[in-house]
Amino acid sequence: MKRLIVAITGASGARYGVRLLELLRATEGIETHLMISDAAALNLHHELDVKRKDIEALAHHVHSVRDIGACVASGSFRADGMVIAPCSMKTLAAVAHGMCDNLITRAADVTLKERRRLVLLVRETPFNLAHLRNMTAVTEMGGIIFPPLPALYQRPQSIDEMIDHTVGRVMDMLGLEQSLAPEWNGLKPA
Repeated sequence: MKRLIVAITGASGARYGVRLLELLRATEGIETHLMISDAAALNLHHELDVKRKDIEALAHHVHSVRDIGACVASGSFRADGMVIAPCSMKTLAAVAHGMCDNLITRAADVTLKERRRLVLLVRETPFNLAHLRNMTAVTEMGGIIFPPLPALYQRPQSIDEMIDHTVGRVMDMLGLEQSLAPEWNGLKPA
């Protein structure tokens, strides 16, 4: 059984985290641990017209961001990786500077210190210098900065296809089988 931690923060793009949870729930051998920030709950309602409890139902285990004593707060909890989708600039900054002020940032800190895979779908544009420096700091610590940018070479026909491609690539980063983002086989001659 693979254990994966998923966090949804208040940045735009809540659909990325929801779609990841849907796919992980449908994948055999995966146990998910979910945290949703208060700002994310607002964004889930605004962007997707869903309630927190509807999204929590997609996870195997749900933890309050205030429960700093939860299992995911310890390195002895053997998670195989963590994804923050989407990741707000506030959460990025907290992770970059080791500010474990809630369970999301503590779990991310544990993921980094245990040398496990941490993937942050950072959402902001344009980036300012603080954003870039925070992304560099997380990268230097072993985290993966993964802005959810559309892969237009796949010729997506909808927003859902763009989201699926990004989530498929995230699943690749976690070493999971997926069919949403096919392997690139090169360009065909014109």
